[in-house]
Amino acid sequence: MRTFISFTIKSIIIILLFSTSEVGNAQLPPVFKITENANAQVSELTTTYLSPSRIIWKKADGRAVINNESCLLLKGKGQADLANTNVCTLKSDDSNTPSLIFDFEREIHGGIQIVTGSTSTGKPVKVRIRFGESVSETMSDVGEKGATNDHAIRDAVLEIPWLGVLEFGNSGFRFVRIDLIDQNTEVQLKEVRAKFVYQDIPYLGSFKCNDELLNEIWMTGAYTVHLNLQNYLWDGIKRDRLVWIGDIHPEVSTVNTVFGYNAAVPRSLDLARDITPLPQWMNGISSYSLWWIITHKDWYMNQGDLKYLKEQKEYLIPLLRRLISMIGSDGKEQLDGTRFLDWPSSENPEAIQSGLQALMVWALSAGKDLCLILDEKGVANECEGAVEKLRKYTPNANNSKQGGSLLSISGLITPEEGNKIVTNNGVQNFSTFYGYYMLQALAKAGNYNGALESIRQYWGGMLSVGATTFWEDFDINWLKNASPIDEIPQPGKVDIHGDYGNYCYKGLRHSLCHGWASGPTAWLSEHVLGIKVLEPGCKKIQILPNLGNLEYAEGTYPTPFGVLSVKHTKDAKGEIKSEIKAPKGVKIIR
Repeated sequence: MRTFISFTIKSIIIILLFSTSEVGNAQLPPVFKITENANAQVSELTTTYLSPSRIIWKKADGRAVINNESCLLLKGKGQADLANTNVCTLKSDDSNTPSLIFDFEREIHGGIQIVTGSTSTGKPVKVRIRFGESVSETMSDVGEKGATNDHAIRDAVLEIPWLGVLEFGNSGFRFVRIDLIDQNTEVQLKEVRAKFVYQDIPYLGSFKCNDELLNEIWMTGAYTVHLNLQNYLWDGIKRDRLVWIGDIHPEVSTVNTVFGYNAAVPRSLDLARDITPLPQWMNGISSYSLWWIITHKDWYMNQGDLKYLKEQKEYLIPLLRRLISMIGSDGKEQLDGTRFLDWPSSENPEAIQSGLQALMVWALSAGKDLCLILDEKGVANECEGAVEKLRKYTPNANNSKQGGSLLSISGLITPEEGNKIVTNNGVQNFSTFYGYYMLQALAKAGNYNGALESIRQYWGGMLSVGATTFWEDFDINWLKNASPIDEIPQPGKVDIHGDYGNYCYKGLRHSLCHGWASGPTAWLSEHVLGIKVLEPGCKKIQILPNLGNLEYAEGTYPTPFGVLSVKHTKDAKGEIKSEIKAPKGVKIIR
């Protein structure tokens, strides 16, 4: 007899137990045990298979043939069989190869599953598979318009079996193109499905108001981060499948808002810490070590895990002291390493200096708070003195919305000054990463209508050209005469994916699913629903809604005690009536 004991993810233990009793003349294997001490790792990811929603394009020139492709839109089973009924037939000649492009309706992370029937040769046949975040990307060659296999192989020639199943790919995509490569060959495709790999977790947070565009934007930001919540929290699922510890801050804000506690967050924060011995900067960028401190403060305020915070003490204290040592006698920050805020501001040294000065104030203020919690009063006092010193100097942001927003958030300039910088020329020169902090600066100045309109125009602009996740970068001017990403670019139109992009994301290398772009999700819950955490672990929460020009807004927010629910309605006099349901253990301040 044999019994199988399943694994538990929390303990990360897998046990396969075989008895030593005889079955006939056979002896079963002895006990085999794998535990975390044996370097075992259990994935927290789930796999789901999705059939395509439509076939966007097909090509069968000359004597090449494609028959019955509509059968590939049916729900599949993932099993080959001998019936060979209801299959799609692809047939090539000596110079023409048939091709299909599939649309899976939304951006996903994972790969492709192909279930085959017979082949004319009775052997495997070669196909080319191309994943794309846009239709344009599926129609490119590597090197064309920036198309790449960096970080994830999204363009490859491989063999599919005779009467079998092939699974291939580990990337971010919405569209897949399949070309039959072998000449004078016929193959039957029974199924073509996307293999969707993700964390199967509930959306505990929610947002709904009378503006459907804002509702869609909130959910798109949440979904963008959800896709990047793999075993670690990545920045992008196609390119930048890495833990960028600065980029993680808006992502963690979204995780706190939508999902609550998720183990990928501390795992990612710890990875950055463990691979970055001091005095190195995380990811080689000085500001990213600052973001690590700020993110830990936000994470602790939402989750209240003191044991985990204490685990950071050994690294946190010397990091804070290293930062304090990099302040000049005049109060100017003197950070070395790569000096970086985001890519659009990277050619503006004054913007970078103003942003780093502000981030130093923000990070050392957060460091002071963390040190007080950790009973490190001496280091807390050092941080406080350093912040006072930094406040003696205020750099010029040089019209940078990135620098101006951080100066406002840190209190180095007035909210009115920050609002003036951010609102200059509307959403021109917004960025997907620092757009979150631009919105925060507008909120600090009380400009909620301006912030809502910026969200509609900028993040709504991506949705208007077919986005189902938010992008690594976006310029509002890209919308002029642009083909949507879910269509083949038309002559005379701009290929918004292939023709734009800059720095490390030129053309099709540009990631169209970047977690750092999710800022509106956290912002809408914090400022429109008015949910602000005041004490660690959400023990005290302030509810102060700002509906702006909205008629109502309602939603939920995850806390360690359960889900908080709020609903705000504006009456005929413009006064807001609120309904609040808080879980036991959460004190509400209004």
